[in-house]
Amino acid sequence: MKLTPRGTFAATLAAATLVLASACAASDDSDGDAATGDVTLSDCKPADLALLKSGTLTIATDDPAYDPWFSNSDPANGKGFESAVAYAVADKLGFEKADVTWVKAGFNQAIQPGKKPFDFDINQFSISKARAKAVDFSSPYYSAAQAIITLETSPFKGSTTLADLKDAKLGAQIATTSLDAINDQIKPTAKPLVYDDTSKAAQALQNKQVDAIVADLPTAYYLAAAEIDGGTIVGQFQPTSGEQEQFGLLLSKGSKLTPCVSAAVDALADDGSLQKLQDQWLTQATDVPELK
Repeated sequence: MKLTPRGTFAATLAAATLVLASACAASDDSDGDAATGDVTLSDCKPADLALLKSGTLTIATDDPAYDPWFSNSDPANGKGFESAVAYAVADKLGFEKADVTWVKAGFNQAIQPGKKPFDFDINQFSISKARAKAVDFSSPYYSAAQAIITLETSPFKGSTTLADLKDAKLGAQIATTSLDAINDQIKPTAKPLVYDDTSKAAQALQNKQVDAIVADLPTAYYLAAAEIDGGTIVGQFQPTSGEQEQFGLLLSKGSKLTPCVSAAVDALADDGSLQKLQDQWLTQATDVPELK
């Protein structure tokens, strides 16, 4: 989920150890397997890769691109967690920064079947079996928790369980795991309000049109600290069934590039680079209670 930045997330929140691991990405009920194959990085030289444009790695994301995933809506600056991850993947594959080209692709556009105008897309895409019928996913680069955001003045601020939110008017972005979490886990009395993007959901909370909104934990930190006046995080929670939600890089279905991209992500996990990037750009919810 995304929101127009007022400031840099990293400057607002101290970096700390993050659970390898929200989920603004659209969702399905079950997680899908990432395509890894038996490929190693030694098999993945730029000249041998099936690229959209020879010698260039074309990476897509949404526009605007928001904190803490990107910075100043400029994915090419290497700042923000997903921008940094994208360049780290490019480096593992043997590309210089100058060899990377960014293009724009809306979230709902990217998850549809069909040939893609990019080599891979990074945009908080949750890996799922249903979605994997239309697209490929790399190995996961992040695992996620959901969070409840409300106002300091809200009677729901002190909620300690998901059941405490049953009578709240809740909102979330359309087609996201956050919306699924509302329907499947909180199960509020009133039908949740659905918004085209996180900007509109957050504005609805600011205007008190909803009592709370649901977003992934890093985005919730950013919203509460930098975007919503008087915003606060009520708590975080994990899915009640299946594996923890994970984000993967998205590629065209059956892309020959998928195994190499997965090999690059795996290498970043193995050498500790993913954790370092999380520590730099994201923050652990050490002071946010878990809602049961």
